[in-house]
Amino acid sequence: MIRLKDTRHESTASFLQSAIRVAEYYGFTPLDDAPRKDAAQLRAQRSRASKNDSEIAFARREERSLAAAAKRCAVCARPNGENLLLWQITHNKDRGSTPSTSLELHVIGTSSAIAEAMLIVVGSAIAQEAGLSERVLSINNIGSSESSGRFIRDVGAYLRKHIESISPTLRPRAATDPLGTLIQLIERGHPATPRAPQPMEYLTEEERRRFWELLEYLEVYGLAYELSPHILGSRDCWAHSLYQISAVEPESGARIPVAFGGRYDPLAARFAASPTAAATISISCEIRGKTRVKREVPGIPSIYFAHLGPEARRHSLSVMEMLRTAGIPVHQGLHHETIGTQMAAARKLAAPYVLIMGHKEAVEGTILVREVVTNSQDAIPLPDLVNHLKRRRVGGYLAEARA
Repeated sequence: MIRLKDTRHESTASFLQSAIRVAEYYGFTPLDDAPRKDAAQLRAQRSRASKNDSEIAFARREERSLAAAAKRCAVCARPNGENLLLWQITHNKDRGSTPSTSLELHVIGTSSAIAEAMLIVVGSAIAQEAGLSERVLSINNIGSSESSGRFIRDVGAYLRKHIESISPTLRPRAATDPLGTLIQLIERGHPATPRAPQPMEYLTEEERRRFWELLEYLEVYGLAYELSPHILGSRDCWAHSLYQISAVEPESGARIPVAFGGRYDPLAARFAASPTAAATISISCEIRGKTRVKREVPGIPSIYFAHLGPEARRHSLSVMEMLRTAGIPVHQGLHHETIGTQMAAARKLAAPYVLIMGHKEAVEGTILVREVVTNSQDAIPLPDLVNHLKRRRVGGYLAEARA
């Protein structure tokens, strides 16, 4: 949880406003404004759903709020297979815990690793904007339900071997919920946890390839990370990647978790009653001072940023963050798989300028700046892009959005 004394913010509202501004730059919109399925679809969905949240084996406190969010996202309509980028604010008032609020970001509808990569980059940017310059990104992968099942089976066997060293109050849970027990032992710093089975050892070759795709995004972006077997969660909720961002306390070097997330396809599919791809990150902050957020309605950017091919997609997050820090608003379609889908979106938005990065541009470190009306375009080196756009007064909001 973010402590406001460690940030540049004086109140929770100030932090949330800054965080939402970053999220909306990347295209996230309020969950409350998302389109809902019609009544017939909802009735059919509920009739097909055979399980509810009371049957979920929650291994972390955060997973209960995730279940509520997954229910809300499940009723959002996605016409023609479109993806949704959503945000919502939740409040934690559990007894025995410090009151806090969280900004949750969700990417619904894409199984590509770009979803997790974007969430991590946005979460890191929010922490950076808040003034948390020293951070650690920890990542783990629990694989599919089959891989995590084998992992949990061996965790149960490992705990039985060390049952005498486990607290008597925790021993009954070890028999019924080995993973939840292991998480408790990790939080308590139990000496047996470093030798416990690690989920990444159980991944198949395909799952390792998928995980490497996410790590490639982070390496191309330049975001340092560590692989940590201790970032875990219930297999009823999560699949594949899990990640945590921690702030580092300057004096003691202690790590304070401020954001947690991962891919929660199993939970999303449970409430949608059909296979559903979903990923999230939740950034938590203590409650202090004003908490009511004054929503800033973003304008309509005059630029659409499109990518062509996997190499360009890997470099796109760096370009987006460069433009964000320079204050140049853009639309983007990083979650889209094809250039045709992106150009159709650009036409629908009537963006007068399009930035295009293909494989050649990604390798050469350039980007095409195209003027839609004349169809003319220039290849601009990436280090010169911001100055080029500002010099030509490209990159503001459309006039009708300002009116």
